[in-house]
Amino acid sequence: MASVTILPVPSAGGISYCAVSNGKRSQGATAGAALDALTAQMADSEGSTLVVVQHLRPDQFFNAEQRNRLSELMARWRASRDQKEPFSPAEQAELDSLIDAELRAAAARPGDMADELKR
Repeated sequence: MASVTILPVPSAGGISYCAVSNGKRSQGATAGAALDALTAQMADSEGSTLVVVQHLRPDQFFNAEQRNRLSELMARWRASRDQKEPFSPAEQAELDSLIDAELRAAAARPGDMADELKR
């Protein structure tokens, strides 16, 4: 079974959505559009699909401290980009690490939910 996680992505124009599954990614103006774009990339052999929409709340996989720090760094990164100023390598490394952690958390949530459904 393929698992898909859909995350809201804040942007200057509002919110878009990113769908992630088995190393594939897509983005869309709505969760449905992101899912449709991702589904188009999936092979028929991937069978049934479990979809998880994450509402950016702290959980056991990505806690409140991580979430807050990610928000802070994203705001600083956007400000640096908009002002055409350099973003420090240390902060970029921390941001990259938090993004990786959130993606790992996104991948872990569907398996946890599937385990709950088996109980």
